[in-house]
Amino acid sequence: MVADRGGGLRGIAAGLVLALGLAGPARAVIGGRAAPEASGTSVMVLSSDGGVCSAVVLAPDTVLTAGHCAAGRAEHRVHFRDEAGQPVLVDLAARTVHPGYDAGAIAGRRRSIDLALLRTATPLPPRFRAAALSPALPRAGESLTLAGYGVARPGEARSTGTFRSVELPVVEPYGPSRILVWLKPGKGPAGACQGDSGGPIAGPGGAVLAVSAWVGGACGAISQGVLLGPQRDWIDRTLAGWGRAASWE
Repeated sequence: MVADRGGGLRGIAAGLVLALGLAGPARAVIGGRAAPEASGTSVMVLSSDGGVCSAVVLAPDTVLTAGHCAAGRAEHRVHFRDEAGQPVLVDLAARTVHPGYDAGAIAGRRRSIDLALLRTATPLPPRFRAAALSPALPRAGESLTLAGYGVARPGEARSTGTFRSVELPVVEPYGPSRILVWLKPGKGPAGACQGDSGGPIAGPGGAVLAVSAWVGGACGAISQGVLLGPQRDWIDRTLAGWGRAASWE
């Protein structure tokens, strides 16, 4: 969730890389595993207010993330590390938050479609590729893969920045939903944490069917994502306005 005015973002990125150099072996998300082989379809989003999020690559210059990662007056940039491990910050050319996003939804117990699309001023390197999206609506008991660049150990910011994943089963605490998907906490615990918002939630075939938006209570508790299928029209219309298109299964 972060970008910089002056040197702020660059300082955040440099501090993040320094922290990674000091960190011990990563465990992955919370209780998961490092997944560098899958990191080619995901980047980070940094904000000038200090926020850190994950994002899904949809085109060479377009990413999908959570709405709260791109809303407000903060300045936002896409972040990744180059082949030498140095931080790279990319300015935005356009930013669109879903009209159904409600910043006060959790406190007010209201519905919110927590999604945003970002278009970068310059393309990402060729090593990044567009993720396949899925309109599927998962059912209770189905196993999905949650991934992101968030912290691996709660309270340790230096454990942020490595792409990690964990498999978790779908639960329906409020019955079937056409907006959200909930993932049961794994043992250990295992689940999303700070910095994983906007990261992919993928089905068995690897296509992304939701993005992480919220975790209930402590890291590794029940994780919530926003389903992409029901928002396909908004995604496709927004991308078409930019001359881009998502890859749907």
